[in-house]
Amino acid sequence: MTWFDESRLDDEIALGSADLRLRTLAESGARVRREAGAASAAIAEAVARASDARPRAVIAAGPDSRLLRAVLEPWCPVPFVAWPSAGLPGWTGSLDLVVVLAPDGSDSGTASAVAEAARRGCQVVVACPEESSVAQHAAGRWTTILPTSTGDQLATAVVMLSFLHQVDVGPPSDPDAVAEALDDVAIACSPQRDISINPAKMLAIALADASPVVWGGSVLAARAARRVAESIRRTSGRTAVAGDAEHLLPVIEAARPRNVFADPYAEDSGQRRPVLIVLDDGAEDPAIREQRGRLEDAADARGVRVETVTTEADGEVARYASLLLNGTYTAEYLRLGLVED
Repeated sequence: MTWFDESRLDDEIALGSADLRLRTLAESGARVRREAGAASAAIAEAVARASDARPRAVIAAGPDSRLLRAVLEPWCPVPFVAWPSAGLPGWTGSLDLVVVLAPDGSDSGTASAVAEAARRGCQVVVACPEESSVAQHAAGRWTTILPTSTGDQLATAVVMLSFLHQVDVGPPSDPDAVAEALDDVAIACSPQRDISINPAKMLAIALADASPVVWGGSVLAARAARRVAESIRRTSGRTAVAGDAEHLLPVIEAARPRNVFADPYAEDSGQRRPVLIVLDDGAEDPAIREQRGRLEDAADARGVRVETVTTEADGEVARYASLLLNGTYTAEYLRLGLVED
């Protein structure tokens, strides 16, 4: 039988067993600074090469293209396509800009896509390790490699988004602002901060006997919600779902109203009730407010607990990073607190 021991969240020995994972989270801001600094010269080269004319279209290739789509689709002034599958769209040509995130640089499908882009004469900008397979396949007259070394997807994306902003096809994405937002979360959620003032530890306790239902209203908050749910599933082995409001409402509405007189030792007492986690990045769109209201009203009617994660970071990408790291810390503390008899 698995149960949650919240005392482990402030226990030095237990925290020591998770030191490597927690330290990796704490270094998230440092990785963003490191990657942005190392790629600054290459970014300037790519910007100079792209200064002649705006591309006909921007194609984000490779399996990590979905994050770029979440950032760019509402903003990009030219047609934008995310192409996570192998190869490139058939119409891609020399008038187009192909951008690729390859944090580890070893994916064969991504390597094939950048090689095809180089053959077609596209302007190609690839964020990847310099000596990787993807970098070798990207060699070409119109190719620029933005060198990375940490294998961190978010840090690699911030490098690419910095370039895209400077060529006026992406929103502002200041690496320092993203790194500062990550540092703020690392301080607030540090293992040295006890349960009473640590938001990630408190949220982990709220999820101790629950099934998380994670929702974010904006495009980026929704992506953060999916990533947080993935982290919870991976660290705890428990069910955690994320999705749009219409997909999550049936989960909340299916919960039985809480009975304060129920026998806690009854046979069905082990069934975990949902807890609604709202990732709030400050988006003020009326449709988002309406969807959130429906979810919270349904939760209130069923006695489902609502937990809200907020951020005041500067910029859309920084707010996404803040919400994601907060949720990832929560998942690690949930893993730490779960013990087996």
